[in-house]
Amino acid sequence: MPSLETLTVVALASIVLVVVPGPAVIYILTRSVAQGRAAGLASSVGVNLGSAIHVLAAVAGLSVILASSAVAFSVVKWAGVGYLVWIGIRTLRSDDEAFRIAETEPDSLRRIFAQGVLINLLNPKVAMFFLAFLPQFIDPADSNAALQSFVLGMTLVVIGLLSDSAYALAGGSIGSLFRRRPGVARATRLASGATYLALAGLAGRTAAR
Repeated sequence: MPSLETLTVVALASIVLVVVPGPAVIYILTRSVAQGRAAGLASSVGVNLGSAIHVLAAVAGLSVILASSAVAFSVVKWAGVGYLVWIGIRTLRSDDEAFRIAETEPDSLRRIFAQGVLINLLNPKVAMFFLAFLPQFIDPADSNAALQSFVLGMTLVVIGLLSDSAYALAGGSIGSLFRRRPGVARATRLASGATYLALAGLAGRTAAR
């Protein structure tokens, strides 16, 4: 099991990460604004189920890497730091389109849920994020690395589900803000990029230990 200190750091980092809206949150807001809170919640559950599946895949992959070589695991950690920096810079340099509420056609809750799962499940960036994020907080000296990875990953997923559900419930007012004020989308993009860079800094300090 991860130590209480590690779990606290991951929880705080997760809160900062999920509170700043990204493309998945924009999808949830889009559904909530277009079809109400139930649609927003259905999309939120779907998105985070997709994330949970990525966590399971990351746990399996990281366990194999750690079992094969401590050097390989260290390489993965530093590659993860670099990837987080790349995401941050790319987000800062991107346009605001991904952070704007879009018009959508009405769909059934089952279809909205399935779309939420697929949006995250088929997004390689989500898979890469978990492979970059989780190794930074795993203690290689602990024989049960798989359990550590699972607990840390699911901590992020649970916090993400709570945050996304809050966005879904508040979708009407927040969504209209995104539509009326284009500058909000730009501020959100900048905050999102800065968050990834801050997370990369935290990961770099952890990897250097």
